[in-house]
Amino acid sequence: MRQRPVPTLQRGFTLIELMVVLVIIGVLAALIVPNVIGRADDARVTAARTDVHNLMNALKMYRLDNQRYPTAEQGLQALVARPTANPVPPNWKPYVDKLPNDPWGRPYQYMNPGVQGEIDVLSLGADGQPGGEGNDADIGSWQ
Repeated sequence: MRQRPVPTLQRGFTLIELMVVLVIIGVLAALIVPNVIGRADDARVTAARTDVHNLMNALKMYRLDNQRYPTAEQGLQALVARPTANPVPPNWKPYVDKLPNDPWGRPYQYMNPGVQGEIDVLSLGADGQPGGEGNDADIGSWQ
């Protein structure tokens, strides 16, 4: 005589259990996502400060070699290529390999004479406009 197989119970998740899991995932996402998103903006500001600091150091080396900073007309490009506009630097050499753009994709601003100091190097922040607050604030060599 043949024996019949014993039926097994199949148990799945109930709708309540699935809803509880989705609520837990939603709460975790609500707590974590804002912290992660804010970190990207902080990283951009830090990168801009680092770039400004590096450009200022290169400008100081330029001044040591040539007894003056590049003119406003020569701009930061004088750190990469020998200026042809007067005053032509007598002891020029490359001071940076290439000019970086700020973290928002725009060129850094150079002012000679500066507003905050003898010279100023700055990024106009996330909005690309002078002034601003938070992520839109200017990031400059005077900070």
